[in-house]
Amino acid sequence: MKRIFLSLLAVCGLALPSLACTNFIVGKNASTDGSVMCTYNADSYGMFIGLCHFPAGKHEPGAMRQIYDWDTNKYHGAIAEAPETYNVIGNINEYQVTIGETTFGGREEMVDTTGIMDYGSLIYVALQRSKSAREAIRVMTQLVEQYGYNSEGETFTICDPNEAWIMEMMGCGSNRKVSKERTVWVAMRIPDDCICAHANQSRITRFNMKDKNNVMFSKNVVAYARKMGWFSGKDADFSYNDAYAVPDFGGRRYCEARVWSFFRHFDASFDRYLPFVMGKEPLENCERMPLWIKAPHKVSPQELMQCMRDHYEGTALALDKDLGGGIWDMPYRPTPLSFKVDGKEYFNERPTSTQQTGFSYVSQMRSWLPRQIGGLFWFGNDDGNMVAYTPIYCGNTVQPECYNTPGADALTFSDKNAYWVCNWVSNMVYPRYSMMFPSLKEVRDSLERSYFEQQKTVEDRAVLLYAQDPSAAVEYLNNYSNTQAQQMLARWKQLAVYLIVKYNDMSVKPDENGRFLRTKEGLGATVQRPGYPEHVARRMLKATGDFYAIPEKKK
Repeated sequence: MKRIFLSLLAVCGLALPSLACTNFIVGKNASTDGSVMCTYNADSYGMFIGLCHFPAGKHEPGAMRQIYDWDTNKYHGAIAEAPETYNVIGNINEYQVTIGETTFGGREEMVDTTGIMDYGSLIYVALQRSKSAREAIRVMTQLVEQYGYNSEGETFTICDPNEAWIMEMMGCGSNRKVSKERTVWVAMRIPDDCICAHANQSRITRFNMKDKNNVMFSKNVVAYARKMGWFSGKDADFSYNDAYAVPDFGGRRYCEARVWSFFRHFDASFDRYLPFVMGKEPLENCERMPLWIKAPHKVSPQELMQCMRDHYEGTALALDKDLGGGIWDMPYRPTPLSFKVDGKEYFNERPTSTQQTGFSYVSQMRSWLPRQIGGLFWFGNDDGNMVAYTPIYCGNTVQPECYNTPGADALTFSDKNAYWVCNWVSNMVYPRYSMMFPSLKEVRDSLERSYFEQQKTVEDRAVLLYAQDPSAAVEYLNNYSNTQAQQMLARWKQLAVYLIVKYNDMSVKPDENGRFLRTKEGLGATVQRPGYPEHVARRMLKATGDFYAIPEKKK
């Protein structure tokens, strides 16, 4: 059976949190400061989630860890707890190990419904047990071999301050009479001077099985495909995604297109891969994109943040060429990805920046600093385009209240909660994007500039404290992170009020430096009424002709 799982889910509009995510990866020699960096948009309609925390701990022999599915909260079973676990804040631990993911689905019959470890639990258990990316790979693969893997095909980003890895994993089905094997997986180290990306489509093809230092894989990775009749060539010709998750239309247009846009940001010649990412040409007629590319220039965390905010601007897939964006050029499209008109099926573009993001991060891992200072986790609790990423340090042990708000959930609004306040603002801006987004962007960018301007001073202070007492440095950075997050929330509330006043009823109230103007009599100054943007008016008249034309007055 060909790879159809992801496409079926997309067509049906099912909302699985992992089926719409994006990861970008930057090697340490490809970054401006020598840090390894990676990103994650966790996307799902209806997802409510904050900044998680798992404290470090020591555990008695025989202690068990309960596993609840990260997506559904269903109980899967219990696994043996590790003697020692490490502090985890968000998707980074105290040793600066960061793990992200995107789900590619793959062959439906390979899902193991009897397994205990789902992809989300696997990430957070591995973070609690690993001091390096290589160790995390060993922990993850040993866990699924022992307890089974209860998720669809997954691509993982696994990084530490020195190395960046990409790993792809699938189960071997639930029928033990057919196969006693539990998983097939392969992991590859990304060269230090390269950048990489994945976005819900398996991307690993051939890999060098003799390169023991930079490639790891399950012993059965080729043999299982042979046994199932999915591969019959030489081992050296084996391609992981051709065997287990061949790119179909959805995998190319909805998923690989996001990777293409990331690579194209750095290299405009990537337009040569358009026939592949457009998804309409037969796969065998297309040149496929590489798994990674050498970075044409050094990448800063700020530039990586901008890539997380991408809507295909300036490319052949730009979202400003049709009526789907409404009157004010919204670069977002409604769910589901596909729709029908008169029995014919159509689709929406799916860019990196999307309204259904639950949380987004850019993680920096820096080997030259003490570990609790070196790991910097830039976090936002909504669509990356619509939030300011606030700094969270990897040694932090207490979350900001705004990212972990008592009483708030997917059905309970709280103005103390960043997810809800940020979504409140975002959902005002989306339908009037070109009109209102500049106001949001000004606040967003101002906050992020302030964080980067403070960073050296804050970290120099932390290093001095660390030399005297590491716990004092951790406490100092924790307080700093929480203060910035709470101040962001306060500023975002101000932004929400400003937007509803300034843009009320589709008019625009004039202001100077954020203060609304009044007449000398004390009333609000005359509002501006921008009406239709000219290009929208022309489109409307082309569609309606003279129906709305005002008759000329007779002379």
